[in-house]
Amino acid sequence: MSNLKGKTLFITGASRGIGREIALRAAKDGANIVIAAKSDAPHPKLPGTIHTVAEEVRAAGGQALALKVDVRDEALINEAMDKAVAEFGGIDALINNASAINLTNVQATEAKRFDLMHSINTRGTLLCSKAAIPHLKKSDNGHIITLSPPLNLNKHWLGGHIPYTVTKYSMSLLTLGLAEELRNDGVAANCLWPKTTIATAAVEFAIDDSLLAKSRTPEIMADAAYEILISNSQELSGETIIDEDILRERGHSDFSKYLNDPECTDLFMDLFVD
Repeated sequence: MSNLKGKTLFITGASRGIGREIALRAAKDGANIVIAAKSDAPHPKLPGTIHTVAEEVRAAGGQALALKVDVRDEALINEAMDKAVAEFGGIDALINNASAINLTNVQATEAKRFDLMHSINTRGTLLCSKAAIPHLKKSDNGHIITLSPPLNLNKHWLGGHIPYTVTKYSMSLLTLGLAEELRNDGVAANCLWPKTTIATAAVEFAIDDSLLAKSRTPEIMADAAYEILISNSQELSGETIIDEDILRERGHSDFSKYLNDPECTDLFMDLFVD
């Protein structure tokens, strides 16, 4: 595919951050964007709602449908998928972007915190994928992209925050399994993860705000997702893809434009990337 004109993307957690940037990148081609997130009203600390992103998508050249969706609620997910199909005629790509993070070890993790991460990260990815699959099968180039990491079992990634790691690795396992489950249906499933930390609210509030100056902007993930989405779904599937790697493979060489701080010379590597 040369572009995403007329294609419909269903993006979870798209009211801000990486999900928003993926939406805006696809909108430049004239894509239809379903902005599926919980944020339908302004947050006191976090910018963006499903409605503000919908306005940005339309201004960028795309069509938008803003839907309040909690990925923990199967009925809401199914209803949102039906509304997307009714509005745009189908679904060509699902972006499993919604995620929860809590970087504590087992001893310091409350059960409710783990349950939240599991219900959004693992269960939410499964439910959204299941609901999208019947529609993706009808697309001529169906894609699932899950924002989850490579399965790095080096010991230093297992000791610090294994409750979170379990849920993110589960997202990856689900996606790699879907690639095989759907291979004969022509639907691709790939994981996408950043090489460096990305300047998002997750880094600012859940990790360390001092890392923002050592991070790249969400645009790099949007450009990487775009390269996946325009790929032939029968040729690129079942991979855990790093943003910088696929962009280099596709001929991109200037990564300075993605620096959150133009003066930064010491980018911070993201979790699970050695």
